[in-house]
Amino acid sequence: MADCIDLMADALAALARDEVLNPLRPIFRPPGDPSLMGLMPAHRGGDAKLWSLKALTIFPGNSARGLESHQGFVALFDGDTGAPTAIVNAAGITAVRTAAVSAVATRLLAREDAKTLAILGTGTQGRSHLEAMQAVRSFDRVVVWSASGRSLDGAESVASAEEAVCDADVICTVTSLAGPVVQREWLKPGVHINAVGSSVPTTRELDTATMRDAALFVDRRESTLNESGDFLFAQREGAIGPEHIRAEIGELVLGTAPGRTSPEETTVFKSLGLAVEDLAAAEYVLARAEAESAGTVVSL
Repeated sequence: MADCIDLMADALAALARDEVLNPLRPIFRPPGDPSLMGLMPAHRGGDAKLWSLKALTIFPGNSARGLESHQGFVALFDGDTGAPTAIVNAAGITAVRTAAVSAVATRLLAREDAKTLAILGTGTQGRSHLEAMQAVRSFDRVVVWSASGRSLDGAESVASAEEAVCDADVICTVTSLAGPVVQREWLKPGVHINAVGSSVPTTRELDTATMRDAALFVDRRESTLNESGDFLFAQREGAIGPEHIRAEIGELVLGTAPGRTSPEETTVFKSLGLAVEDLAAAEYVLARAEAESAGTVVSL
């Protein structure tokens, strides 16, 4: 996780410098079917050219089967010849890099004296976010809530989302719920929120008042304006517009945009997940596998 946090900071900085291309992902959802498929391509130019593609399916019912909801792979392609060079499990990549990006945002935006962490959702992302948050801040208390009633090792479970967030300095929302799970009146001044669970226009985790009152930071403006239910619901209700986005996280890494402006300010990082993150993470995994003679070599 620690390695991936620094890796994601570098990847988002490269995106802010226009060194990588990250088009909007097409998402296919069959009529009447709860599953979906997303395709996430990316390209890096320069002296180390590389192509990547994540093909990902999401099956919400998989947790009842003991399976990850995210199934698929990340493929890497040589930047000069286009030859496939690696296929990596997308579930593992997504679990770690998503939480690592939230850690980058938390490192840049959360108050240095943050002591209480709240995590809403206790699935794969709940577990990985607990590890990632503890890598960038020292918390005295970790509180979790989940609609399923499940807990996380080393965390205190509470009965409601309101109870979880009311004293939190950092909040991670990693649920699969369709409607808001966080209300503005529950939040104390100075809180930082990583809003991660919703990555489609039809669902959201934060209510409109939270989005309106917070300083908003995103992984990519174009993705937010087209894909984020948290943003789009608030925009349709007339509370915010595109100008409400203060900066992309990559701009904060580069120091070209302002972050938190006061200890009392509420900050929100809206995470959607980007193909450039998958490219960087899969490239790192491939290098580690080659160095350690791990994985399986095949001829295509």
